[in-house]
Amino acid sequence: MTHPPALAPRTPATPALAAKNLFKVFGRSPQAAVQKLRSGARRDEIAEHGTAAVIDASFEVQPGEIFVIMGLSGSGKSTIIRMLNGLHEATAGTVEVKGDALTGVGPARLRSLRRERLAMVFQHFALLPHRTVAANVAYPLELRGVGKAERLAKADEILALVGLEGWGDKLPSALSGGMQQRVGIARALAADTDILLMDEAFSALDPLIRREMQEQLIELQRTLKKTIVFITHDLNEAMFLGDRIAVMRDGRIVQIGTPEDILTDPANDYVEQFVQDVDRARVLTAGNVMERPRPRVDASAGPRVALRQMRDAYMSAVYVTDRDRKPLGIITDRDAMKLVRAGENSLRSKLKPMPQSVHEDDVLMNLFVPSVESPLPLAVLDTEGRLTGVIPRVTLLAALGPGPTATEEITVLPQPLPSAEIDAVLADAGPAGESEAVR
Repeated sequence: MTHPPALAPRTPATPALAAKNLFKVFGRSPQAAVQKLRSGARRDEIAEHGTAAVIDASFEVQPGEIFVIMGLSGSGKSTIIRMLNGLHEATAGTVEVKGDALTGVGPARLRSLRRERLAMVFQHFALLPHRTVAANVAYPLELRGVGKAERLAKADEILALVGLEGWGDKLPSALSGGMQQRVGIARALAADTDILLMDEAFSALDPLIRREMQEQLIELQRTLKKTIVFITHDLNEAMFLGDRIAVMRDGRIVQIGTPEDILTDPANDYVEQFVQDVDRARVLTAGNVMERPRPRVDASAGPRVALRQMRDAYMSAVYVTDRDRKPLGIITDRDAMKLVRAGENSLRSKLKPMPQSVHEDDVLMNLFVPSVESPLPLAVLDTEGRLTGVIPRVTLLAALGPGPTATEEITVLPQPLPSAEIDAVLADAGPAGESEAVR
């Protein structure tokens, strides 16, 4: 008996999936159609040879990434995912799975790649109606020859992971649509492959259940860190799920980028029109819109330094941080002036509590309440808790669409003290050997 060749070794630099110059033409003369398309012919100009579903598509999917392919009906997105697992043979071009060629291989090799590397979740669940939920989930393990007790135990474990503990002995007909799709995801997870291919997996669900499933997929991904290729026609779904998005039109990929790239820098008029109704508050993050802190005073600096900084920036308060840029609180110009007049060299006695801050990856929809409650532009922290930026209210509003310009001011603290008054106090106080620790 012949065996399929061994799978190529995996290296960190190897993409999980790589598609290069993929074409798929259905019809009588697909190769002639490809030649014309490569010469610049339009899709409608090769109709005599066949129908071009995918035209010269190239992309790479990195390990652990959720890569979303998005487009309207007829764009070619579902044809692409079927070429990624060999359900459709590519007319031209190549697909590699972790460095192993998937295109042009024999049936045994294709089965080996699917068994080891690929699992698929379908739009309409594709469950076996005569089998129990647990038996459906365990089906990939059954195909591998895993014993019944072991595979059912594994099925119960995965059902608990997707929130269906205790449902293993039911038939699919006893479950709601959302629950059936969970079974489909559980079955794909039971295959224990590196890559999940999800073809419009949530499109058949009601909006509320669909949103719940999207959130559950994100939670599962945090734990399992699979490589996921997700097909959708819903741009909001693509923006919510995708680390990167490929936008398709008429068989071609017209842009690949992060959700922020697609939203803020569309490649052409088509993409721009496509994204105009996207809920930007659910896509853009604090890190996308933050500005450099204006100014930030180190706690080792004294009140004179803080007062000068507020005078120069025409601000009535600033954030105070430690040497690692971690916020300690805020100081106002009036409190700093009191410290100068009292001859104090430390800010700490007058520090006010730090208002609520946000993190760089917080989406804008979660920033409105903190922004309203913060007397200063909203502080943005990195994963180490360091102050990396601020978001004025006008910037937050402007990021959501037409609104106030960046030059318009919203008063959230008393107006800054007059520069002349500050200068007089600093002159009367004289130098005190303070550190100029300001950024």
